[in-house]
Amino acid sequence: MSSQQLRLASLAFGTALVAAGGTTAAFAGSLDQPQPEVAPAPVVTTAPLSRWSGGYAGAQIGYGYADTDTTQDGDVNNNGILDTAENLPSNTLNTLRNIGEDGDGATGGVHAGYLLNSGNFVYGGEADYDFSDIQFDRNAGEVNGIGRLKLKGGYDLGNTLVYATAGAAYADADIAGSGYNDWGWVGGIGAEYLLTDNVSVGAEALYNDFGEFDNSDTDVSLTTVSARVSYRF
Repeated sequence: MSSQQLRLASLAFGTALVAAGGTTAAFAGSLDQPQPEVAPAPVVTTAPLSRWSGGYAGAQIGYGYADTDTTQDGDVNNNGILDTAENLPSNTLNTLRNIGEDGDGATGGVHAGYLLNSGNFVYGGEADYDFSDIQFDRNAGEVNGIGRLKLKGGYDLGNTLVYATAGAAYADADIAGSGYNDWGWVGGIGAEYLLTDNVSVGAEALYNDFGEFDNSDTDVSLTTVSARVSYRF
C-alpha cells in the first residue's frame, strides 16, 4: 500500500471514530434529561351503602283499635239509628257505656318495600295490607281490611333503624249491615333490628284517619300496632 493510500485510510477511520463518539454522547445526554411525570389517575369515592339499603318483604301481626263518631244529626249514641226511633234516656246510657269502646280486634298481613340511603339517612317506600278482625261495638259493623302506600324516612344506627312514615290508607268495612270502602291518610313511627344480614324484626304504630267513611255518616279512624319480620334482598 502506498503512503497516500495509507493516509486516506487513516483519515476515514478517524472520521468514523469521531462520528461514533458524537452519537454515543448524544444518546447519553438524552438519558440524563428529566423525564415528564405521569399524573396518577383520580380516585373516585362513593358514600358507603347502608345495610338497610335494598328491597325487602315480610309479614306482620298486631292489634287495632277503632274510633267512630257519627256525623248524622240526632244520633246521640253513635249507632247509626236516629234518636227519633229510640228512647232518648236509653241512648244516653248507651253513650256512657260506649266511651273508649268503639271497637278493637286482631290484624295481620304482608308488606314489601325498597330503601335507599344518603349517609346515615335512609329513605324509601312501602306497601302493606292488613286483614282485619276489628269489630265495632254492639255489632254495629267491622273493618275487614286495611291497605297502605307509605313513604319512609329514618336514621341508620347500625343494626337498628328508627323511622317515621306517612302516606295514603284504604279500608273496607261493614257498617250497620252495609259494605263501605274509602281512602284516607296514615302516619306513624317504627323501628327495626337486624338479626342477620338478611332478616330483621321490628314494631310499627300507625294512625289511620278516613274522616267520614264513604258517605256513611260515620267518621272512622284506626290505630294499629304490629310486630314485623322482614327478609331483605
